[in-house]
Amino acid sequence: MNAWMVNLFFALFLLLAATGLFFFVVTRGALVLRGLSPGSHSEKSHVYPIYSNMKLIKLVDFQPIISAILLFQYHHLVSKIVSELKQMDLRKKKVLITSCAFGNVIPRVVQASLESGAERVLIADIIQNELVHAKTKLSQYAGKVEYVEDNATSMKLKDDGVAANVIFFLLHELPHHLKGQTLNEAGRMLAPGGKLFLAEFHRPQLWVLRALSWTYFKVFEPLGLALWDTHDPLAYLEGEGGWKCERTTYFFGNFQIITATKL
Repeated sequence: MNAWMVNLFFALFLLLAATGLFFFVVTRGALVLRGLSPGSHSEKSHVYPIYSNMKLIKLVDFQPIISAILLFQYHHLVSKIVSELKQMDLRKKKVLITSCAFGNVIPRVVQASLESGAERVLIADIIQNELVHAKTKLSQYAGKVEYVEDNATSMKLKDDGVAANVIFFLLHELPHHLKGQTLNEAGRMLAPGGKLFLAEFHRPQLWVLRALSWTYFKVFEPLGLALWDTHDPLAYLEGEGGWKCERTTYFFGNFQIITATKL
């Protein structure tokens, strides 16, 4: 093997190792250290620094990076939600985005909602910096978007107040006892006939991809593995009753969009 190929191999290895270490430090590693600090527990204790520190938010929220993290399925997942929103009659109604997400999902959801007639889009997040960052992407929609600092597990919004609710890759980061609470709140705020759009990880069909995903979750997102079985959001919603649910999976079952209509 030529020397340049060896050097290239090690350079790529070091780059991947450094990238993995960076994401571990600003995600699970930070939570482990936080958990060891006395008096550090609050309703925001489960939030990764990567989602709360403005410098980290700006560093990581780069579309190619976000697409790569979701194995380049990001566009397909967002497009599914956008397509569903465009088919809804949202005239004089409100749409809720529960928890901010990186990439262009928020601008695309806002645009689709307004094109379908929504009078207002509410964006709720427990972290103020996330709302500030989201606002920088939505300057053209000033007056049509409202930013609300709120907790997805106990929202202040009234019952039956929104026609659609979009939750994009939030559940896998929540402690297990908060996953169900978040889904209950989503249902409480939806008007009858309203739709919940839930994007999340899913148990892959291929054993190779399943093994890789299991390793990823164990290292970076240990709370996400429960979505494969014990805390499957579709099973939870159907178990609660009052929902009509459909699941669409992507990339050999690695990702899912659940469309749940409140009966």
